[in-house]
Amino acid sequence: MNSADNPFDDRAQREAARWLARQDRGLTAAEQDEFLQWLAADPRHGAWLARHREGWTRLDAIAAWRPQHGAEPNPDVLAQPARHRWWSRPVVLAAAAALALLAGGLAWRLSIATRASSDHTTPVATGGYERRTLEDGSTVELTGGAELEVSFTAAERRITLRRGEALFTVAKNPARPFMVRAGGVNVRAVGTAFNVRLESTHVAVLVTEGRVQVTPPAPSASAPPPAPTVDAGEFAEVSLAASSTPKIGPAPDAERARLQAWQPQLLEFAATPLADVVAELNRRNRRQLVLTDPALGRITIGASIRSDNLDGFVQLLATTARLRAENQGDYHIVLRAGP
Repeated sequence: MNSADNPFDDRAQREAARWLARQDRGLTAAEQDEFLQWLAADPRHGAWLARHREGWTRLDAIAAWRPQHGAEPNPDVLAQPARHRWWSRPVVLAAAAALALLAGGLAWRLSIATRASSDHTTPVATGGYERRTLEDGSTVELTGGAELEVSFTAAERRITLRRGEALFTVAKNPARPFMVRAGGVNVRAVGTAFNVRLESTHVAVLVTEGRVQVTPPAPSASAPPPAPTVDAGEFAEVSLAASSTPKIGPAPDAERARLQAWQPQLLEFAATPLADVVAELNRRNRRQLVLTDPALGRITIGASIRSDNLDGFVQLLATTARLRAENQGDYHIVLRAGP
């Protein structure tokens, strides 16, 4: 029976093609969650996605051919892929991981709700990268050692960055401005995304979306200085000295690179021992994975994994390698061989 004779296959094929196109241009957080639900709903969804991905890859190979490469395209480009046996446990895990994590598919957005009711201040500190969702739907990503306070009222949303660095993605609400204060410098936004880094002598602000207003420190008992705007793609450096004038210009490549360096990344593993994968993920996360048996560390992994997606990775191991996960306290996940 071909797909035209099977309503499910016909629908699944069209849905898989749409998901592949979305993944090519990049999934939003909401789309990532929707994709995971679709993938988990039926194992045939993953099969159709893999077929479309294979076809896409082969077409890319054809597109890359140029006349100078030869008189005719390599016939192997269109050859049917060789069939392989899949009963080796490491290979099973690698294949399943590659399918389930295709194009960052298991890149769930990890969030920890920060409770901050009206007229209350909630301290937030982190020992490693963390992503938190605030009560208004805004998110904040913190680097290791960052410390901030959240104080929300009906009139405004106020964050005080005590130390470190944080990236804010603000839920739009014109009637309730979002304020970040760092070392006497105020950054005001309505709906935008920007990074704030508190240094000993200055505050650095990098705007990735929208626009913010930056107000430098004011001398005591004087009117606030002017608050210039910083647009998307711009960088501001504000001295902590009173009445200083912010330096604003295009964001330097070095600033963009350092912001990307501490944010979650898609890690690529090919036939990598689980012990090495665990070590890399532990280096990037406050929560730590613990292997109880050295033999587990020899299982090989072939997958694309978001560096902050420990829960998704643990679920993958439970499904494909039959490992059991046990949370010990807030910061340890112990992995054991399943029954």
